[in-house]
Amino acid sequence: MANNAIFARLSNLWTGFISLWVSDIEKEHPEIAYQNAIASMIEKYSQLKAATGAIIARRQEITARLDTHERELASVSADLETALATNQDDLAVVLIQKKNALDTAITDLRADAAQATTDADTAKDSLIQVKSEIDKLKAEKDRMLAQMHSAQARIKIQGQLDGLSVDAEVQALGAVRDHIKSQVAQASLGSELHNSDLDVRLNKLRQSSGSVTAKAQLDAMKQARAAAQATPAKTL
Repeated sequence: MANNAIFARLSNLWTGFISLWVSDIEKEHPEIAYQNAIASMIEKYSQLKAATGAIIARRQEITARLDTHERELASVSADLETALATNQDDLAVVLIQKKNALDTAITDLRADAAQATTDADTAKDSLIQVKSEIDKLKAEKDRMLAQMHSAQARIKIQGQLDGLSVDAEVQALGAVRDHIKSQVAQASLGSELHNSDLDVRLNKLRQSSGSVTAKAQLDAMKQARAAAQATPAKTL
């Protein structure tokens, strides 16, 4: 008994896992769930259609038997009138018995026909209702899937805007931007290294010294020129 209980619990646990797994798949792919539901309803519709056909066939069979009995009753009634009119009592007795049997059969057939008609109408109503539910479910499937796809597109766009989701194109553009920044940084670094190089600094120093020397020479030349211009004036 204990083993049976354990196996039953394991079976229920496994069934629960399978149910959760199927539920997760249906959430990820709702079109599968909708299609399965539609297929199940179509199968029930086919079964109901077959049953409705059988009910209608039974109604038609009962109606045909009722028509036959009613025609036979009319014929027996006419024969009975003739037998009574011609004083054929023995034949009249047989016809009366036959008429009574037909009356009973017709009463039963009329009840059966009424019930068969009710059953057929109920079955047809159920058939129409199931067909309507299938059509509504198909329309709901299209509507809900369209809403889901629209929502997924909106979530994707919002994710991109919020930086939560980056497509390959955006990633490639980011890599290009990083490369450009790296090139700019390398160029700046080269310039900085060039300015800090000793040879460069020495050349700058020499250029500065040459400029200072040239300025000193210029000042000396200006002073000599001024002195030369001042000497004739004193002589006069």
